[in-house]
Amino acid sequence: MEQIKGRIIKSLGGFYYLKAENGQELECRARGVFRNKNIKPCVGDWALAELTGEGTGYVLEIMPRTNSLVRPPLANLDQLVLVVSISDPAPNTLVLDKLIAIAEYQHIQPVIVVTKADLKEPEAFAEIYRQAGFPVAVVCSMNGEGVEAVRELLAGKFSAFCGNSGAGKSSLLNALDQRFAIDTGDISQKLGRGRHTTRHVEIYTLDNGAMVADTPGFSAVDLEKFQVILKDELQYCFRDFAPYLEKCRFTGCSHTKEKGCAVLKALREGKIAQSRHESYLALYEQAKQIKVWELK
Repeated sequence: MEQIKGRIIKSLGGFYYLKAENGQELECRARGVFRNKNIKPCVGDWALAELTGEGTGYVLEIMPRTNSLVRPPLANLDQLVLVVSISDPAPNTLVLDKLIAIAEYQHIQPVIVVTKADLKEPEAFAEIYRQAGFPVAVVCSMNGEGVEAVRELLAGKFSAFCGNSGAGKSSLLNALDQRFAIDTGDISQKLGRGRHTTRHVEIYTLDNGAMVADTPGFSAVDLEKFQVILKDELQYCFRDFAPYLEKCRFTGCSHTKEKGCAVLKALREGKIAQSRHESYLALYEQAKQIKVWELK
């Protein structure tokens, strides 16, 4: 049987749609060996498939992953595009900073996109994250403002869009390329969040070589459930702390209240945003409750 290598671009109903290096697309099932090894192929995986017929095959092998998320199931991401609305709903910095920390932990580049710029002045909020060292774009999908800046950030990379429902993920994707024609849901005034409008995980391709995974209900709740960051590792997931970590007076500094802490000094000097450190403190308190032995 002929074997072919490609990338999984869609997962739906137990079928995996693989795009081969030569451009051919295959509809594949996965061999039972994956269940035995507790491995499940996911969108973004590079895989080896065996042809069984015209346009059909079986996934035989999953290549080593550079990173992966359990929910939504994605692998080998270059970027996590964190979509946050400046209003309706208002931004939650703790949720955003938690998503950023998880992306950093997985060695995925976070990109922040602030939406609904027509509803409220977004620049002060955006500047917090520019100062912290992240690519930031401000957009208004209604009139197309900032959409080109997002397109440039996506060029040639495999990215996933995430953020709490109602932040405007699908609207932004539609603004990026109308071929996507993704259904968008109205904000539920009662719940203060959008209706889930995306049904499956799939890669969409832009004409600048960008690959984008649109994902259903992708929020901090999902990531937190499946991604644990221990308290001693958390400091390395805040890149704005990086220039100061080696300058603390004492080793093992938690950067919460110690005298001689270089991170706290940078905070007082305005080099680290107050909201970023407050998120760190909240996440550190959560991480302190984690019992390492329970994870094994």
